[in-house]
Amino acid sequence: MDPCDCAKTGSCSCGSSCKCTNCQCTTCKKSCCPCCPSSCSKCASGCVCKDKSCDSSCSSFGAWENKEVLQMDAEGFGELLQQAEQLAAETEAVSELPHVERNLQELQQAGERLRSRTLTRTSQDTADVKASILLGSRGLDIFHISQRLESLSAATTFEPLEPVKDADIQGFLKNERDNALLSAIEESRRRTFLLAEEYHRESMLVQWEQVKQRVLHTLLGAGEDALDFSQDVEPSFVSDMGAPGRSALDSVEVAYGRQIYIFNEKMVNGHVQPSLGDLCASVADSLDDKNVSDMWLMVKQMTDVLLVPAKDTLKSRVAVEMQMAFVRKALTFLENSYKNYTMVTVFGNLHQAQLGGVPGTYQLVHSFLNIKLPGPLPGMQDGEVEGHPVWALIYYCLRCGDLSAAMQVVNRAQHQLGDFKTWFQEYMNSPDRRLSPATENKLRLHYRRVLRNSADPYKRAVFCLIGKCDIADSHGEVADKTEDYLWLKLNQVCFDDDGSSAPQDRLTLAQLQKQLLEDYGESHFSASQQPFLYFQVLFLTAQFEAAVAFLFRVERLRSHAVHVALVLYELKLLLKSSGQSAQLLSQEPGDPPMVRRLNFIRLLMLYTRKFEATDPREALQYFYFLRNEKDNQGENMFMRCVSELVIESREFDMLLGRLEKDGSRKPGVIDKFAGDTRAIITKVASEAENKGLFEEAVKLYELAKNPDKVLELMNRLLSPVIAQVSAPQSNKERLKNMALGIAERYRTNGIAGEKSVDSTFYLLLDLMTFFDEYHAGHIDLAYDVIERLKLVPLSQDSVEERVAAFRNFSDEVRHNLSEVLLATMNILFTQYKRLKGVPAGIPGRQQRPLEDRDSLLRSQARALITFAGMIPYRMAGDTNARLVQMEVLMN
Repeated sequence: MDPCDCAKTGSCSCGSSCKCTNCQCTTCKKSCCPCCPSSCSKCASGCVCKDKSCDSSCSSFGAWENKEVLQMDAEGFGELLQQAEQLAAETEAVSELPHVERNLQELQQAGERLRSRTLTRTSQDTADVKASILLGSRGLDIFHISQRLESLSAATTFEPLEPVKDADIQGFLKNERDNALLSAIEESRRRTFLLAEEYHRESMLVQWEQVKQRVLHTLLGAGEDALDFSQDVEPSFVSDMGAPGRSALDSVEVAYGRQIYIFNEKMVNGHVQPSLGDLCASVADSLDDKNVSDMWLMVKQMTDVLLVPAKDTLKSRVAVEMQMAFVRKALTFLENSYKNYTMVTVFGNLHQAQLGGVPGTYQLVHSFLNIKLPGPLPGMQDGEVEGHPVWALIYYCLRCGDLSAAMQVVNRAQHQLGDFKTWFQEYMNSPDRRLSPATENKLRLHYRRVLRNSADPYKRAVFCLIGKCDIADSHGEVADKTEDYLWLKLNQVCFDDDGSSAPQDRLTLAQLQKQLLEDYGESHFSASQQPFLYFQVLFLTAQFEAAVAFLFRVERLRSHAVHVALVLYELKLLLKSSGQSAQLLSQEPGDPPMVRRLNFIRLLMLYTRKFEATDPREALQYFYFLRNEKDNQGENMFMRCVSELVIESREFDMLLGRLEKDGSRKPGVIDKFAGDTRAIITKVASEAENKGLFEEAVKLYELAKNPDKVLELMNRLLSPVIAQVSAPQSNKERLKNMALGIAERYRTNGIAGEKSVDSTFYLLLDLMTFFDEYHAGHIDLAYDVIERLKLVPLSQDSVEERVAAFRNFSDEVRHNLSEVLLATMNILFTQYKRLKGVPAGIPGRQQRPLEDRDSLLRSQARALITFAGMIPYRMAGDTNARLVQMEVLMN
């Protein structure tokens, strides 16, 4: 029988010597014998040890054999647990004590909470005690101050006041007045925040617009389709940028830049405006490049129109008279070029050409056909003239632009040509090379009935030229080159719409432009291999903007494209984009179908970006062309580009001039281009200030003779550094020399800014002298400086006066007040220690003057502390504590 009823109740009360054979205690797990640990699970479940030793049936037997060290620890904890259980069993019978139902972890957490609460209160009490000791020595009651501070509430400061409920008229009016004031303050606060947000938004939009412009300027193509990301060559690991200080211009760009300089010099000096086209064409002569020479010859001929453009370039360009003039100039250029080609061919093959007879186009063409058509050709009609087909002679005479020579051939073969002589005479005598409608209809009818399927290609080509018919036929047998095809199509262009021509017989200039630019495009003409040819095709069809934009995309020909655009711009023949953010080549709403516009501003800025850092003088010459242009915000582009150029290149002295020692200004490059240089310099200074380049902005504002901005920025620069220790090559030393130079020039020349800014500037200079003496250890000199400045009080009588004067100081002075007070207190404390270190027995030293001096120093220290507490300014850090500490040490 078991000693207790644990089998029934589930709770064992035997103590540490449990002998129950069937123990059902689930909580205590008491040991059943000395050989088992107190946590033996076998003992709790009925294990009985034999001969006071555990057998293998106990689960803990093997662990005790293998872990002797753990056995020792377990025995110690087991004894402790047994004692605790025995104590718990003894106290169960006592009913007065409550039963604790917490485990060890819960007890630990409760203890930690109680401990942290006690420490918090202790630290707070300690802080209160220290504060009371510190402030109590000055006669302040911290308990009452704390109560007053707790009674204050900032939440109701700007809340509307409730009117009084009683009939107190004075109280009612006072509350109404307070409500009105608070409402006005709140409304003003709301408007201020809205205005600040609006300004911030506008500033962000302007900055984002500038960033967009810079991004767009890096894209050299005319649009997204023009961007080519293919890589044909191996990448180079050598930077394309030249060495510092070396020009980024190549020989061609230098030659063009020299001509631009000559042009601008004559324009600025008021001379007769020279021909920019002739100046640029002279560059081509020096390059010894036939393609470039032919290009400039074409540009000069195409732009040599008699009709002077009106103010609206678009109306002039789309006018019928102007377009007819362009077509005539293009035909003249093509005809002269072909005539030169025939001459070169003939003179290069004189034996085969057999040149002779009367000099002229007829004999030239006859000799040319001896080379081109040496034998008889099948299908030729209407006989021959001197051994060559009559229609071939007529065609090539027309191709060389000599109608008289063609008429000479017609006269020789008039019996075989029928009515053609009459038609050709009318065509020859027409000022615009156009038959009358009746004659044109007869010729077209004859062509459709008889010649459409003729085997003679020259005859068909001549009739299509004279009658401007069958525009779909490209005449590939005759016009085997691009120039020949272009000449043929330009001869078929019609400008009058009289309704007599069928659609298949009418070709307008816009249709031809669309066919060449959009239908055929660059791939048809192999523009990448023959850029000059495609440029010629576009330019001769009066598509100047598209031609320039295409040539600009070819990097090696970019300089030619820019200067062609400059020539067109000076002649007022260039259609410019209305917005600076437009693509290089764009089409704007409302323009005729085939009208394109060139972003001239972007073109120039892209071109100068390459060399503006290394050759700012040359870049400035190109920017001068933008003097009449404005950006999207209405800002003058010349001033904007100059400001960016100066800031990027940092060539302030060379471009804008510099100040001499006597205050006079030495002119810069900009003086040639602008009469009022002050506006440009002010613009550059403003840009430098906005970008945080304050030192450069100070120099520029001084160049622009704006002393207020000079002193204002110098105050902002000096304020953070005046309390620093001076060192060679330091910011303080550089700014100090800069400020002293400005002060010397202004005093010598009698220049002064606004009174408050001016006084702040000189006060900061004096404070810099004070701190220099203080850091150098010259205590007495520093004391004399601060005493003369009268910035801080050195007696109790002057505290009120200095506090009142403090309200007039600017923020640049106030920011340094903490350092000034600490330095002054250190000076007083140093003098006090020096005074205390004087031996009392020195002859000639009386005790009374020493006491007076001691009392004076303590009085000055108290005045500084009183001043620091009275000024309406929150000083940095632990300034007040350090001041009080030094003043206490002096007492």
